[in-house]
Amino acid sequence: MREYLLTILVAALVAYLLTPSVRRFAVWFGAQAVPRDRDVHVIPTPRLGGLAMFGGMVAALVVATGLPEMRKVLGDGGISVSKALLLSGGLIVLIGIADDRWEVDALTKFAGQVAAAGIFIMQGIQIYVIPLPTGDSLSLPPAYGVPLTVLVVVATINAVNFIDGLDGLAAGVVGIAALALFSYAYLLSRTNGLTTLSAATLTAAVLFGMCAGFLPHNFSPAKIFMGDTGSMLIGLLLSASTIMLTGQFDPAILANGLFPFFVPVLLIPAVAAVPFMDMLLAVWRRTNQGRSPFAPDKQHLHHRLLELGHSTRRAVLIMYFWVGLLASGLVGLALFDAAWITLGVTLLVAVAGVLLMLRGPGRRRSAGAKAPGAGDQPAEQPSMPV
Repeated sequence: MREYLLTILVAALVAYLLTPSVRRFAVWFGAQAVPRDRDVHVIPTPRLGGLAMFGGMVAALVVATGLPEMRKVLGDGGISVSKALLLSGGLIVLIGIADDRWEVDALTKFAGQVAAAGIFIMQGIQIYVIPLPTGDSLSLPPAYGVPLTVLVVVATINAVNFIDGLDGLAAGVVGIAALALFSYAYLLSRTNGLTTLSAATLTAAVLFGMCAGFLPHNFSPAKIFMGDTGSMLIGLLLSASTIMLTGQFDPAILANGLFPFFVPVLLIPAVAAVPFMDMLLAVWRRTNQGRSPFAPDKQHLHHRLLELGHSTRRAVLIMYFWVGLLASGLVGLALFDAAWITLGVTLLVAVAGVLLMLRGPGRRRSAGAKAPGAGDQPAEQPSMPV
C-alpha cells in the first residue's frame, strides 16, 4: 500500500503544482475557451489543464519505476506498462494541445485515439479473455481481441469527453471511477491472498492522483479547463486500467462466488453510466433530427440539471453522488458476502438522493434565493463539439 500511496501523492502534487504554470502558458499560447451560444460560461477561460495532469502521470511513473517491486510489475509478463502509457498518453496530449488551440476536426482526433489504442496493443495491453456467465474465460484471438480493445479505448475516451461540460465534472467522475477500480483490485487481491501489486492497480492509483491534484483548480469557479488534452488523457488511462483488470482474477480462487469476476466488465459501464448515457442520447437525438451526431446542442444531462434550478456546483455534486453510489455498490458486492445488505443500503441511499435532488431547488426558489447559477463562475464545456 505504501508504494501506491506514494505514487498517488506524487501524481496529485505534481499536477497541482504544475497547473498554475500551465494556465499562464495557455493564456500566452492562445488556448482559451471562448464562450459560444450553447455554453454556460461567459468569459474566456484557459484550457490545456491536461498538460499538468500528464506531468503528474509522468512523475508518478518515474517514481514507480524507482521502486524495486513496482519496477517488476511495470515490466512483468511482456507488458511494458510505463512505455505504453507514456507513448500513447504523449500522442493523445499532442492531439489535445492542437485541438485546444486550433480545434482539430473529429476525424483526426478519432484517428489519434485509434493510434493510441494501437500503441497499447503493441505494448501488450489488450483484451485477451472475456469472462462468461459460467465463470469460465473465453480466450480471444487477435482477430477479435484487437478490435475489441480499440473499441473500449475509443468509447471510454469519448464518453469522458462528452461529460466534460461543467467545472470539475470530468475530473471528479473519472477520479471516483479510478478510486473504485483501485479499491476493487487492491482489496480483492488482499482478501483472497493474492499479490496486491499489479499494473492495473498502479494505473488506477496514478489516474486518481492526477484527477485529485487538478480538481482544486478546476472545481467551480474553474480557473482552468482540462480541455481535450485532459479529457482524452484520463479516458485513455481509465480504459487501460479496465483492460488490464479484465480476466485478471481466477474465479476458482475468489471467496464471494462469480460476481467479483465480472466487476471489471461492469464497473466502468456503471461509473461511466452518466457519460455513456449522455453520449447515446445525444447521438440518438441528433440523428433523429437529421443532424450530424457531432452537431452541438444544449440538451446534455448537465444542462438539464441547470434547467431544474441547480447551481453549477450542485449539479456537479449530484453527478459525483450517483457515480460514487454506483461504484461503491459494485465494489461492495464484490467484497462482502451479505449482498442483500449491500443492495438495501445502496437503494436507501439512492432514494434519499433522489428526494434531496428534487427538493433542493424548490426550497431555494420558495425562499427567494438568487436565480439558479447566479454568481457562479461559468462552467466548462468540451472542446470537441458535442
